[in-house]
Amino acid sequence: MREDTTMRRFLWRWRRNPLRRREDVLEGWILLITWLVVVVAGPVAGVLGSQATASAAAQRRAERHEVTATLAADAVGHGRVGAATGDRAGATVRWTAPDGTRHSGRASVDEGLKAGSRVTVWIDQRGHLAAAPPTAAQAEVDAAFMGAASSVAVVAAAAAGYYGARVVLDRRRRGTWENEWQRIGSLWGRAAS
Repeated sequence: MREDTTMRRFLWRWRRNPLRRREDVLEGWILLITWLVVVVAGPVAGVLGSQATASAAAQRRAERHEVTATLAADAVGHGRVGAATGDRAGATVRWTAPDGTRHSGRASVDEGLKAGSRVTVWIDQRGHLAAAPPTAAQAEVDAAFMGAASSVAVVAAAAAGYYGARVVLDRRRRGTWENEWQRIGSLWGRAAS
């Protein structure tokens, strides 16, 4: 019995009823479309967002390579008193690319290293310094987050669209009611006299 009442409440906009307005039917269709977008497009956006993020991370991992570089100068930090160990400092490093060409540039290295120390840096396909690519675990977390964010964004956009349409339809209904009350009110004055 409870399921029957729930279904009747949901479908009242499409049943024949003298009090049903065009706005009610339109709102019913908009609500149905909104639910379809939530149920179908939300998960699809999540899967596509996740796959795109995972493939971008895999591409970055494929394009970047580790090389061993040599510090050209001491890695001096900002001179903070009581700085924690493991702080990073910008320093000039020199390395040889896989094609044999020599390069230099500034990289973030452990603070306190002396000139001539060997450090590992990441380079791109052109031999320029690049940020380290995400690990496989980081890529999975990023992909899951982007998938969820994409899905939530589609659902939020659909809900916002429905509520925006509902605000417009409510304004139209109130305007119609006001016009009907004015028309009826003018008839009441005639009936009283």
